[in-house]
Amino acid sequence: MAGWKACIFDLDGTLLNTLESMWVSVNKTLDEMGLFPITEEQCRKFVGQGADHLIRESLKAAGDPDAERFGEAREIYQRVFRTGCVYHNKYYPGVKEILGNLKKRGVKLAVLSNKQNEMTKRVIETAYGRELFDVILGQKDSRPRKPDPAGVYEALKLLGADKEDCLYIGDSEIDARTGRNAGLCTAIVTWGFRSREVVAAENPNVLIDTADELERCILTGQTKSGPVY
Repeated sequence: MAGWKACIFDLDGTLLNTLESMWVSVNKTLDEMGLFPITEEQCRKFVGQGADHLIRESLKAAGDPDAERFGEAREIYQRVFRTGCVYHNKYYPGVKEILGNLKKRGVKLAVLSNKQNEMTKRVIETAYGRELFDVILGQKDSRPRKPDPAGVYEALKLLGADKEDCLYIGDSEIDARTGRNAGLCTAIVTWGFRSREVVAAENPNVLIDTADELERCILTGQTKSGPVY
């Protein structure tokens, strides 16, 4: 088949390694509240379902088992993360380069994240500039978060793309379910925040191990393994 005309990318764990920014911000929040810090591995398990989920699970792990101080923690985290969201974010090998190649070849590019909309735009524009992505969507109160497909449908509309022409790309079980719920062919990368075993259990259309492999998948329209929805 011909290559994909459009791609919708997850952000955290897919386009950038942002784990340290979230981990440091959570622990600054917990410290301000007089609670124990969480480990980086705990943070890795908690991310992917939005800031509220991260905060609740972090509170439970840090000495507030019922997350009774959620409102206080949420307010502090939002203040801390407003500047901390770009802290030590790192490119995955080859990803920035292939995105530039895809843009030159006319592939429409979008970002859809469960990170809050303001922070999503700041993180992407800091790392990739303002011109690379045609659409950047973070989480909004007016739209349910992934794995609900509403964000995918909004991105498709803004891209002017049909779902049959668009590949969804992420790194987690949440992303696999998002693509499936939206009816898009879905590629899951193995360099992100989840193990290969966890994401393989979701039966995505294709598992991707390297940026070069992802570029070939997008430009050729081929899938490496897995069922087609």
